[in-house]
Amino acid sequence: MSCRSASILYVELAGRRFAADLQGAHDLSIPLRFDAEQPRFFAAPPASAHPLQAGAFIGAVARGGSCNCATYTLTPHCNGTHTECVGHITRTPLSVREAAGEHLVIALLVSVAPQRARDTDERSQPAPHPDDWLITRAALQDGVRAALESSGLAGVRPSQAAPDCPGLIVRTLPNPVDKQWRDHDAALPPYFSAAAIAWLVAGGVRHLVVDLPSVDRAHDEGRLHGHRLFWGAPPGEVDASHATRSNATITELAYIDAAIPDGLYLLNLQVAPFVADAAPSRPVIFPLHEA
Repeated sequence: MSCRSASILYVELAGRRFAADLQGAHDLSIPLRFDAEQPRFFAAPPASAHPLQAGAFIGAVARGGSCNCATYTLTPHCNGTHTECVGHITRTPLSVREAAGEHLVIALLVSVAPQRARDTDERSQPAPHPDDWLITRAALQDGVRAALESSGLAGVRPSQAAPDCPGLIVRTLPNPVDKQWRDHDAALPPYFSAAAIAWLVAGGVRHLVVDLPSVDRAHDEGRLHGHRLFWGAPPGEVDASHATRSNATITELAYIDAAIPDGLYLLNLQVAPFVADAAPSRPVIFPLHEA
């Protein structure tokens, strides 16, 4: 990786050189509006903001205070774009700040249409209901192939090859703008099949960004099977030392605007420095073009 100017960064993939346009950034995070509609999941209360009160001081200029100073209350896993690490499923507290140490990674953006569970042989744990919507391995393979073709890399790998990129960004179809303030408890969201997650792991994906509230079924008997597969943790295991992919991250509740084309990008994963298993985040992508 080298820097030739203030606005162009060069990276190499499959022996070919690509330029990242640093002026063409796309922010994939959902703005969290404390006083307006916001995304919600798993019956969590809305994120809120309240002026700090300390003695005679009130942190609201509109109420006579000298400045604005608010206390924010939120559940990162449920109230907006967030990045999580293996600490999400382990007994020992682990920090996403450490797991998200790769600040710039090559990533593919793919668009996929979920499929009814009754229409595919792919499964999850627990077994999906027939009407559940699944992100399947087959759909991801098609999406990756299309993204590689649009980036001029169609001949680099077989059509069924794994992504072979450290980052993968998954946009689900259809892609209405109300994903930015949707109550995901109103209808069961799509989620990943076990085969889809296993395929991503085999392909070397370490940083997964999705526009869903979870890669697993919302109510899955507490198994979090997809999360465990992605982090290399056996079923039911809560000891972090038994997770083989503790450097991997999952970013959920992103929003990928329909105007952003599928293809190859440089992903800058900006994560709030919380010493916690999850934190609000801002995934930013820069288009990559062959130099």
